[in-house]
Amino acid sequence: MSNSSLLRRLGKPLIQPFAEFFQREASSGIILLLSSIVALLLANTDVGIGRYFPAIWENHFSIAVGSFQLEKSLSHWVNDGLMALFFLIVGLEIKREVLEGELASVQQAVLPMVGALGGMLLPAGLFWLVNQGTPTAGGWGIPMATDIAFALAIVNLLGNRVPLSLKVFLTALAIVDDLGAVLVIAVFYTQSIAVDYLVGAGLVWAGLLLLNRLGVRVLNVYLLLGLVLWYLTLKSGIHATIAGVLLAMAIPFRTRLTDRAAVQQRLNTIQTMVGTQSCIARDVSEELESLSEEISSPSQRLEQVLHSPVAFFIIPFFAFCNTSITIDLSTLGQLTEPLALGVMAGLLVGKPAGVFLLCYGTVRLGWAALPADVRWSQLLGVSVLAGIGFTMSIFITLLAFDGQPALQDSAKIAILLASLVAGLAGYGLLRRVS
Repeated sequence: MSNSSLLRRLGKPLIQPFAEFFQREASSGIILLLSSIVALLLANTDVGIGRYFPAIWENHFSIAVGSFQLEKSLSHWVNDGLMALFFLIVGLEIKREVLEGELASVQQAVLPMVGALGGMLLPAGLFWLVNQGTPTAGGWGIPMATDIAFALAIVNLLGNRVPLSLKVFLTALAIVDDLGAVLVIAVFYTQSIAVDYLVGAGLVWAGLLLLNRLGVRVLNVYLLLGLVLWYLTLKSGIHATIAGVLLAMAIPFRTRLTDRAAVQQRLNTIQTMVGTQSCIARDVSEELESLSEEISSPSQRLEQVLHSPVAFFIIPFFAFCNTSITIDLSTLGQLTEPLALGVMAGLLVGKPAGVFLLCYGTVRLGWAALPADVRWSQLLGVSVLAGIGFTMSIFITLLAFDGQPALQDSAKIAILLASLVAGLAGYGLLRRVS
């Protein structure tokens, strides 16, 4: 077996290929859609288990250890607990892209960052214009984010018609979008602060950063302290999911073994072991595991382990929980009110206009370049797809109108409708121009 062949076999399970990332996100988008459809059907029927929807999400569950007890409704466990893992993945993806991905250099990052900025500011501005002076004006953050799973699922339907560089642009744009949404949640949707818990969370995070600096690479230590960080953040008044992003920032990303010559030497050793008659499979396996440990980082390993459960279970379950909406004439009538109109205007008009116009202006000014194999008409199609808000938009809805289920349902219906229209329109446009 040649060294290059052995390296390819070794590297495949260690580093997630870009194509695999697209495929996984696309597949999870389809499951996300199906879970939302099932939730809507169950919430609007009295047959079978449908009779328990949507009230089932208000049942309370508690965790008790000695005198310690934490009690939340099922919906809160989903939104505050499971979604913290989603935000942990978001943080790991942002960190990866900034350190060595599409956002690692100014030249690579300018176009998606500018597009994301336009895709956040213009939708928020349109929402505020429609809702200014009303009790729903605080929901301006709802149409700001793009759902990468849904968007890539639609792009994947077009196969090779869409160039890889356009998929990379969409991915980078959505990741910057997610970073913007995280900052908006942390700064603008925190209602009250418990200073003692906030200080405690800050000290735990500082401890995590110190462990990183000292070279501690035992992932379980970070995860255990991350659980403490999540609890303190939850009690502080800042939304608990922010703890996921903070934890991601502290987990080591750099690998131990970065010298290509050292990697080659270890591979030669393994190849020699395989070629000997006394070779024992267990010894080779242990050597491969040791090399795997050295050329992959805790951050990479955690992202690899968590990505599928988050994409195929947590996000669909979040959608299943939060799209259990009873739809009647009064709910549909709310689509003509400022809240729903602002959400739809932001996602269907503000998103594509903000992304496309700022990208166009940036390229014309010479500050960035359009990828060589991408046409403006294709970029317009992707800009329309950016209007698929869904997961993050629903999440911000829950924060913006906490304790106001009628407003939450109105915004959710508008998000679902706008995301459906954006998906169909973006698919149709990309299919026609590609």
